[in-house]
Amino acid sequence: MTAPRIGALMWPVQSWPEAGETWRLAEEFGVGTAWVYDHLAWRGTTPWYDAYTTLAAAAAVTSRVRLGTLVTSPNFRHPVPTAHAIKTIDHISGGRMEAGIGAGGTRRTSDSGVLGGEEWTPGERSARFAEWTELLDRLLRGPVTTYEGVYYSARDAVSEPGCVQRPRVPLVIAATGTRGLRLAARLGDGWVTTANVPGRDPADIAREQLDGLRKACDEEGRDPAELRRHLLTGFTGEPWLESPAAFDDLAGRYAELGFTDIVLHWPRPDTPWEADLNIFETITTTYATPAS
Repeated sequence: MTAPRIGALMWPVQSWPEAGETWRLAEEFGVGTAWVYDHLAWRGTTPWYDAYTTLAAAAAVTSRVRLGTLVTSPNFRHPVPTAHAIKTIDHISGGRMEAGIGAGGTRRTSDSGVLGGEEWTPGERSARFAEWTELLDRLLRGPVTTYEGVYYSARDAVSEPGCVQRPRVPLVIAATGTRGLRLAARLGDGWVTTANVPGRDPADIAREQLDGLRKACDEEGRDPAELRRHLLTGFTGEPWLESPAAFDDLAGRYAELGFTDIVLHWPRPDTPWEADLNIFETITTTYATPAS
């Protein structure tokens, strides 16, 4: 069993240059990936800075850690300018960008409905997510994309010079249901879940979702080993940051299930994600990703 790669979920709540110091510290701790939520706000939190401009700034002050969104939201983004931003950050970072994508949340305190219009039904949200992801995939592969969808379109969108990473920046797709897992199997380079269903054991949820992903990969003709499998922790009450020993136990169990990546929230005082930064450092340095 291979030890999981450790990622850090970074909170876009600090202004620069204080935030830059935190991103540099994450790299110093040896995390393999550093992610940021993509919202206009998050559960009413202010200040809350933009994900993509934050990643561009973080790319300029780091040199090794991979950077990405967990996850980009179609609630307020169109694939064409999003692909342009992703490609730009891939160049700024020297090929360290990863694009996490999700269907978008339904909380109005974050960003749901911020552009006005009718509320999306679950079926429409799912259909939009699939179309959004398909168009983004085409735009990142380039060189010129024309696409007429039900919800999103592009006309002669030029992508040259393209991404540093070929054939494009990796896509990490958040999905739990059958349709989303098929999308992850078809277009994803990775998959992410929180394994959070209130009242149920998260390990059981994770096992079921991994089984669903394997089935989806089989239906799409993909080898599941081609996808990195990310667990975003911090929503199930498990003591990931209680101690290094607690982390080792949980990480071992989820690695045995098939997860390749464990993402921890950067400790944030006076929130449910409060934790001892020294414990966080011990964990991340112990599991540090070797410099390439």
